[in-house]
Amino acid sequence: MQQFRPTGFNVLPPVIKNLLIINVLFYLATIALSSSFNIDMVEYLGLHYPASKDFGIWQIVSYMFMHSPTNFTHVLFNMFALWMFGNTLENVWGSKRFLNYYLITGIGAGIVQILVAWIRVRAVEAGMDSEQIAIVLQEGSAILSKGMNYQDPAMSTLNAIINTPTVGASGAVFGILLAFGMMFPNSLIYVYFAFPVKAKYFVMIYGAIELFSGISNNAGDNVAHFAHLGGMVIGFFVIMFWKKRGTLFQ
Repeated sequence: MQQFRPTGFNVLPPVIKNLLIINVLFYLATIALSSSFNIDMVEYLGLHYPASKDFGIWQIVSYMFMHSPTNFTHVLFNMFALWMFGNTLENVWGSKRFLNYYLITGIGAGIVQILVAWIRVRAVEAGMDSEQIAIVLQEGSAILSKGMNYQDPAMSTLNAIINTPTVGASGAVFGILLAFGMMFPNSLIYVYFAFPVKAKYFVMIYGAIELFSGISNNAGDNVAHFAHLGGMVIGFFVIMFWKKRGTLFQ
């Protein structure tokens, strides 16, 4: 088993520090602009399905710095996990490679989320007529922004898929978790700070839970499980590519 010990270990390396700052600033700005000026940053920077009137190409990057202003635990746990698993990786890889990996997995997670949404859209549209689909595309975003949705189940489901934005650093964070598990498989992770689990098993269990949750597609579950899995899958191929080149620890 290959071991790597950097000459110095920075508890808060620069990329991690700046990512924490950016995410917290975006979170606070989202709250401030919404309460003071009624500006919804999630609408502009969250990742929408390409058929949505609110979609913008920049959202494939900006979404990973956004978190719902009503869900503090989301940003809290994402930032904690980013620091917990990311600081070791940045110390080992260096800041440039770590940032590249973070962005690649985050963007990849967003693309996977869109692809899964496309499959779901096709399935829902199969039971709808063209007029219903046109109504959703034209009016759906405005209706959701008022906290409402259609009474027709198919139109309601289609509207939710197309016009509900995806936000959060979770896709990139799951990529970081995957990388940590692959590079340091026997490191112990203390679940709830009490129960030790080897990193490789922790990653596999977490991945299985996300896959099950994504396939189950339970009503009321607004977690982007396939974005999480997307970050892990993209991260796996990046890690394997570096491993094949013999540059994983360089």
